[in-house]
Amino acid sequence: MSSEASLAIGGKSLEMSIKDGSIGPSVLDISKLYAQTGMFTYDPGFTSTASCESKITYIDGDEGILLYRGYPIEQLAEHGDFLETCYLLLYGELPTPSQREDFNYNVTHHTMVHEQMMRFFQGFRRDAHPMSVMVASVGALSAFYHDSTDISDPTQRMIASMRMIAKIPTLAAMAYKYSVGQPFVYPQNNLDYSANFLRMCFAVPCEDYQVNPVLARALDRIFILHADHEQNASTSTVRLAGSSGANPFACIAAGVACLWGPAHGGANEAALKMLQEIGTPDRIPHYIARAKDKNDPFRLMGFGHRVYKNYDPRAKIMQKTTHEVLKELGVKDDPLLDVAMELERIALHDSYFIEKKLYPNIDFYSGITLKAMGFPTSMFTVLFALARTVGWIAQWKEMIEDPSQRIGRPRQLYTGEAKRDYIPVAKR
Repeated sequence: MSSEASLAIGGKSLEMSIKDGSIGPSVLDISKLYAQTGMFTYDPGFTSTASCESKITYIDGDEGILLYRGYPIEQLAEHGDFLETCYLLLYGELPTPSQREDFNYNVTHHTMVHEQMMRFFQGFRRDAHPMSVMVASVGALSAFYHDSTDISDPTQRMIASMRMIAKIPTLAAMAYKYSVGQPFVYPQNNLDYSANFLRMCFAVPCEDYQVNPVLARALDRIFILHADHEQNASTSTVRLAGSSGANPFACIAAGVACLWGPAHGGANEAALKMLQEIGTPDRIPHYIARAKDKNDPFRLMGFGHRVYKNYDPRAKIMQKTTHEVLKELGVKDDPLLDVAMELERIALHDSYFIEKKLYPNIDFYSGITLKAMGFPTSMFTVLFALARTVGWIAQWKEMIEDPSQRIGRPRQLYTGEAKRDYIPVAKR
């Protein structure tokens, strides 16, 4: 359903259609604005611009709602698992039992990477950040799997999608093992997705490793919560790269690179560093006072969200998961976690936080949880990239199959010098 709107410019009236989605805000179609008026719109950060039409993820920030293909994130995280969520995002529906079994089998049996990737890793410095290794290794997949880079072939697109969902956890575990100087651990087909990843990260050849089911379930839930989040910076990067016809591995590598930014995927690492700066619970009042001081540049990381003006629905699930993990591990004397729990208690009861709607967000809880599970802060964004891969792939696939999409080409408001003549160097 669509209606019309009028825009008056210089005495002329321009008719534009208003397009309605199934839910959420309507959009004003300005695709012919430049052709009819010679003018562009100005929208830094594209915060009021819909760059595409999508059926994958819906967010209502005011009400604290997040839906994957119409299903509330709370229900998926509570009752489903990550691979089921992957299937949903890719195909649009929850799998039947037979579809689920086939999908899980295909992912599980493609987790190994080409053996020459082992030598590829040896080219990195030992102290390389795991995210720099991920950017390079994900992009390098296109050098190993030439048979799935033709984006015009639906079969190759799906093969590439399955390969990345299956192999990026292996690359992520390899990045971690390389950073700590331990041998790579091959995937094991009798384990589920998250348990397999934990084993690849924390097992060593000299002893048996038993996956803790509570930790595996917690990690699986973290992956579900991070699987997609509409047209965020990294997803928009994947779509923009894909609009040029770049191969899928290169597009996902571009998404990994964008996610590395501290304003995007690095928020949980920043939240943990803030807790380390605070140090002990008795110092919390001082830092809260600083956060309330408009003249102090200090900001509490892990609180509030750009999109969610209410409680982040993912944070509610993550809060429960965090406490389950801490209970399972018997964590009682970690000063960092003591600071986090006290800060959480204050934030949920302090009138300043409540009025400003500065609730603890998913980054606050996920950082605490991942640290308790044994992951260093340098791996936090890697795990985010691992989880978000399926969202990027689903969005990329949707864009490729959308006949209305064309190569991305944002415009600008030019404020530089007007035309001027070249001056010979002797006269400058």
